Order: sequence, then structure tokens, then C-alpha cells
Amino acid sequence: MLKIFPQFEEDQLIRLFHKGVKAQWTVSDVEWEQPLMMGEEQARALAHMLTPVYLGEQSAMIGASVVLPQMAMAGETTSQIYLSSFLMDEARHFEVLTQLYKRLEENPLNLRQMPAMLRYHNRLRKGDRIDWVWGILISDVFAKNFYQIFSRSQPEALFGNLSGRILRDESRHQAFAEYYLKHAVPGLEPDRLQALVKMKDDLLATMDNMYDHLLEDAKHLDIDGRKFLDDLREEIEHKSKRIGLTDPNHGDGENTLKRVFQGVGEGVKNAGQDLSSKFQGLKASRCDTCFVALLCRTRLVTAARCS
Repeated sequence: MLKIFPQFEEDQLIRLFHKGVKAQWTVSDVEWEQPLMMGEEQARALAHMLTPVYLGEQSAMIGASVVLPQMAMAGETTSQIYLSSFLMDEARHFEVLTQLYKRLEENPLNLRQMPAMLRYHNRLRKGDRIDWVWGILISDVFAKNFYQIFSRSQPEALFGNLSGRILRDESRHQAFAEYYLKHAVPGLEPDRLQALVKMKDDLLATMDNMYDHLLEDAKHLDIDGRKFLDDLREEIEHKSKRIGLTDPNHGDGENTLKRVFQGVGEGVKNAGQDLSSKFQGLKASRCDTCFVALLCRTRLVTAARCS
């Protein structure tokens, strides 16, 4: 229920909101005359590879406008305040990347050229606010890893410099998503956790599909597409553990092994006791003439009889 005068205390989300407010910048702050430091073929490859990220910025802006009222109705006041700055960030990224395409004199790929993009961003928009934040975390890790390549390799080039600016915003977005999910995930039911795990797997599979279409473009930019995806998957799995999201069908590996071996031990003991009781009435006067003598002398049966 929406409250006119909600009470809240300052938390991590408010601190992130304050950082976001102080760090605002606009398209006019970008030095658009900086060199591209890439040829025509590389510019086209960048335009293609940037397409999923570009669409992601638009989807995040639209999604935040849908989720913000949900957070308000749920009484999540600080989340709703932070998300207001998130919306501004995504709108800015959308604007500056549109301007970048003009400078590159190239267009992004369309959905007919890479239909997996539509499936990916439709998946991000499904579900409730927890689904959305989880999708944003995965999408932001994807974008962060992409921007980092150019921020590190071409800091003096236009897109390298622009990437550095966007990365500062993305770091706040990831901090928000992790904080929110760390508080939300522990209270979820097993079937809800399983749905989040499946969502992660679906998104990673779609990312693989998208980058299969972009491998040639990646080569033009000296990007190892396979390593990019492997590193991405590893980081997202690490994020899953940080927020406490484990597959309820598998659980923690070490504890699962302990439970398995404990179960095996109990099973062996019970089986041994059962065999021992059944063979008691079959013993001959001389044990070495009994047809089950060898079985009676095994450690399995002996241990069960002595326990």
C-alpha cells in the first residue's frame, strides 16, 4: 500500500542514490571530437557488437519505470529513491550511445538480423521486481565486461573514454542489485529460487547464441569472444553465490556429498543388520559347513552384528 509519509532510515541504497546524484553528466560533457582510433571495418564491428548493450540500456530504462511503482507499493522506499537515479543513468546511456552511432556513421543490428536479442530482453521484462533486479544484475555484468575491454585498451579514444564514464554508473547499478537481492533471496521459497536459477541459465544460453552471431565482428576488434563468454559465465556464477542463490535441486556441493555418504553409510549398516538377522536361523552346528559361512565372516555383516 502506498504511504504518503513513509518512514525510512539511511541505508546503502540511499548512499548510492547520493553518489548517483553527485556524479551526473550529460551528452554535452563528452568530447565528441576525440579520435575513434579504428578503421571503417572496426567501426562497423563495434556498431554490431554494441547492439545488445544498446538495447539493454533501453530495456533497463523502460523496466525501471515499470518496477519503481511496484517497489513503492511494497513499501521499499529506499529502493524506489535509488531507482530514480538509475532511470537517469540509463536515459543518459541511451542518449550518448545513440550519439556514438552517429559518430561511427553506422547503425545497430536489427531484430531480424539477430532475433536472440528480442528473446533476451523479453526475458528480462518477465516476472516481478525480484526477477527484474536479477536480470539487471546479469545484464549489467555483461555490459560492464564489454565496456571494460575498451576502457582499458583505448582510454584515449572516444569510445574508450565514454566507456570509462558509463562504467562508473554501472558500478552503482551492480552494487544496488547485489544489495537488494542479498536481502530478498534468503526469504524465497525453493520453487522461486529454482525459477531464478532457470532465468540465469536461459539468459546465459541466449548470450551464447547472440555472440555466436558476433564472433566475426569480435575478431575485427581483437576480442576473444569465447573467453569473453567464459569469463562472463564465471562472474555471474560468482554473483549468484554472493547473493545466496544456489540451485535448490543441487544445493551446496560439499554438504551434498556429506549427505550422500551419510546415506550410503546408513544404507550399508541397515542392509548388514538385515542380512545378519536373516542368516541367524540358517547356521549349521559347524560354521565352516554353512553355505553362507563366507558371507557371515565378511566385515559388512560382522560390523552390523556388533553395532
